[in-house]
Amino acid sequence: MLISLENKVAVITGASQGLGLAMAKRFCESGADVVLLARRQTVLDEACEEIAALRPGAKVKGYACDVRDLAQLESVYETIERDFGKVDIVVNNAGSSSRSPIEALNMDTLQADYDLKVKPAMRLVQLAVPGMKERRWGRIINVVNIGAKAPDAGTAPTSMSRAAGIAMTKVMSKEFAPHNVLVNALCVGQIMSEQWVGYHKRDHPEMTFEDFIAMRGKPMPLGRIGQAEEFANVACFLASDQASFVSGVAINVDGGQSPVL
Repeated sequence: MLISLENKVAVITGASQGLGLAMAKRFCESGADVVLLARRQTVLDEACEEIAALRPGAKVKGYACDVRDLAQLESVYETIERDFGKVDIVVNNAGSSSRSPIEALNMDTLQADYDLKVKPAMRLVQLAVPGMKERRWGRIINVVNIGAKAPDAGTAPTSMSRAAGIAMTKVMSKEFAPHNVLVNALCVGQIMSEQWVGYHKRDHPEMTFEDFIAMRGKPMPLGRIGQAEEFANVACFLASDQASFVSGVAINVDGGQSPVL
C-alpha cells in the first residue's frame, strides 16, 4: 500500500525532536509540506534542514511558538496560512510527563498540564478546522499516552490531561465527520526519545545506556521499547487517504504494553 501525502500541508507541535521530528520526517518523505512548531528557533532550524534533505523541493519551515500562549499560537497560525496557503493535517504533539501522588498534587501543577496539553490542542483545531471543512478534507491527530486509558498510581497530572485528550478526540470526531475531517488519537507507550537519556541518568547511571534500554524493554511483550519511526508510520497512515474510514479512535502504539485495548 502506497501512502501519499502529496499536496498536503501538515502542522506538528512539539516537532523539533523525538516523536514530533520523526512524524515530520515521515510526512515529508510521503510528499507533504511540513510546518514545525516548538519553542526554540535554533533547534527548529536544525530540524528543518534535516527534514528538507529527505525530499528535494519540499517546503519545510519551523516557527518558534510556545503553544501555551494562545495569542502567540493564533498569530503564528495566521503566518502559517499566509506562507503555506492552507493546513490539511494537524498533529497535537506538544506535551510532557508530569507526575505526582494525589495527596501531594499542587493545583497549579494540574492546571499547567491542561494549559500545555489540552487548551493549545483545542485552540489549534479551532483555527484549522474551518479551512478543512471548506475543502472537505482534514486530518487531526492528538498524541496522548497509554496512561490515558490505564493510568498508574502517581501519574495524576499527565494521566488526567491525556484522558481529556481522548475525550476531546471523540467529541471532535463526531462534530467534524460530516465534513470529512477525521480525528484520532495515538497513545504512546515506551518509545525511544530524548527523555530516555534523562531516565537513564536518574534511575541507573551505573549502567550503560544500551544496557538500560535493553533492561527497560525486556518486560515488554515484544521484548523491547519502540522506535520513534514506528510511531511515525502509524501517524502517517492516519494522516492519509488510506485511513478514510478511521475516525474517533485512540490507537495504542505500545508494543502490546497496555492492559486495555
